[in-house]
Amino acid sequence: MKVRMLFETGYEEVEALTVVDLLRRAKVDCLMVAADDQDTVTGSHGITVKMDEKISELADDADMIVLPGGMPGVTNLIANEKVKNLVCGQYEEGRYVAAICAAPTAFGAFGILKDKKATCYPGMEAGLHCAEVLYDSVVTDGKVITSRGMGTAIDFGLKLVEILTDQDTSEKLAAAIVYK
Repeated sequence: MKVRMLFETGYEEVEALTVVDLLRRAKVDCLMVAADDQDTVTGSHGITVKMDEKISELADDADMIVLPGGMPGVTNLIANEKVKNLVCGQYEEGRYVAAICAAPTAFGAFGILKDKKATCYPGMEAGLHCAEVLYDSVVTDGKVITSRGMGTAIDFGLKLVEILTDQDTSEKLAAAIVYK
């Protein structure tokens, strides 16, 4: 399984890196992709991370595209035409798209939440255009997975592991990291 986490300047570090870490521990091929085509991307709290790939070099073969939250990271993701095209293409082809915190509002802006259930960071629900808003830590509706914020990053990451591998792998990983 191939997952691509899209990073823009101002991403939320814990949300992004927790998910990447959990997916890699589960032996899922997860690459960090610079949506701005830079070699490194700096998060909203000043942590700079070296990227694995640039969006302009990205093959369109991912099983899942993931967007982390953070500001102005989400604003930058929404404004990036390459991100929009990649996420919308992924969704239209029936492959998974996932987002956490403010990032589900990108799905709203891209028009892919119509008649879907979704969640997001508290106070940003209006950005989920046409979605049925839920307040669970993680919401899955078909091939769209959303989560609420930094405090739900492990739940979100483990749900992605479960979807991409199986429940047993997710449960074993949760035990290995001493989660709940």
